[in-house]
Amino acid sequence: MHVKLFIPGPVETMPQVLAKMASPMIGHRSKACAELQKRISEKLQQVFHTKNVIVLSTSSGSGLMESAIRCCTAKKAAVFSVGSFGERWHKMAVANGKEADIFRVPLGQATQAADVDAALSTGDYDLVTITHNETSTGVMNPIAEIAAVIKKYPDIVFCADTVSSMGGVYIPVDELGIDICITSSQKCLGLPPGLSIASVSEKVYQRARTVKNRGLYFDLVSLYEKARDKYQYPSTPSISHYFALDYQLEQILAEGLANRYARHLEMAEFTREWARRYFAVFPDERYLSQTLTTVTNTRGASIAELNTELGKRGLAISNGYGELKEKTFRIAHMADCRLDEVKEVTAAITDILGL
Repeated sequence: MHVKLFIPGPVETMPQVLAKMASPMIGHRSKACAELQKRISEKLQQVFHTKNVIVLSTSSGSGLMESAIRCCTAKKAAVFSVGSFGERWHKMAVANGKEADIFRVPLGQATQAADVDAALSTGDYDLVTITHNETSTGVMNPIAEIAAVIKKYPDIVFCADTVSSMGGVYIPVDELGIDICITSSQKCLGLPPGLSIASVSEKVYQRARTVKNRGLYFDLVSLYEKARDKYQYPSTPSISHYFALDYQLEQILAEGLANRYARHLEMAEFTREWARRYFAVFPDERYLSQTLTTVTNTRGASIAELNTELGKRGLAISNGYGELKEKTFRIAHMADCRLDEVKEVTAAITDILGL
C-alpha cells in the first residue's frame, strides 16, 4: 500500500514528476543539458525573487550548507540556532576547522533581530547563518527583521537555510539581502531528495575566492563559475532531477507564486486550529511555520503507535525530533499537498485517538 507522506521531507511527489525522472538521458556536457540548466535557473530566479546566480548541487541541502560555511568563513561564523538544523550549521563549521560561535534560544522560540545585532556589533564575525524554517520545532524565524539588522554590516556574508520554506513562503532574496539562500528538492518544491539549490551573490563569490582549502566537490568558486559562465556543473549532476525540476517549476509558476503561498498558509491555519482544539501548538505563537505544524503531545499518546495506525490507513506523520520525540509530533503541509488532504490526516488522528 502506498503511504501518503505528511512528514517534513521527503514529501509526496506527484506521479508526473516521477515520470519526468525517467526521461531519456542526455550528456552532462551537451548543449541540451546546458539549455536545461539555463531554463531551470531562470525559473528558480523567479521563485527566489533574485537576480543572483543559481547554483545546483547533487546532494541534500546539507551539501550547500557545508559549502557555504566552509568556503565563506574567513574570520569567524555567527551561527544562530533555534533547533536541530541550526545546530547542524555549527557542527559543519567545527568539522571544517572554522571558528564559529553558536547562539541558541529555548526550543520553540525564535532568533531575535536584537540578538543578531548585538553579536555582529562586536566585529568578531564575517559570516552569519540563519535557519528560516526550523522543522524540528516548527518555528519560522522573523527573517525580514533579522535581515534589516544584517544590512547594517555590509561585510557580513548572510547565509539562510530556507530548505523547508522556499517555494511555500514568500522569501524575496534580493530585497532581504541574502547572500546565499539554500533550499532542497524534497521539501516545498515537491521533488524526490537529491538536489540542493542556492542563489549565490557576487559577494559570496568574491569572499570564497579569498578562502583557502575550500575542498573540491563543494567548492563554491567552481560551482559558481560553472553555473554563471556555462550553465553547467563541475562534475556529473543528477540529470534526472533536472528533468523533474524543469517540469515542476513550470507547474509552480503556472499555479502562481502568490496562490501557492496562500495555499500553504491556508493549510497551516487549518492545522493550527485543529491542534489548538485537541492538543496545543508547540512553538511561540508569533513564529509559527507555514509549511509544517509542530504539535505538543498534551494527551501523552504514543506517537509511534499512532503512526503505526495511520500507516494502516495509508498515511504518515512525523514524531518529534531529537529531544522532542514523543513530546511532540509534526504534520507537514507543503509542496503539492492540498487542504482536503490535511483534513484527511487530521481526521484520521482524531478518529484513532478517539478525540
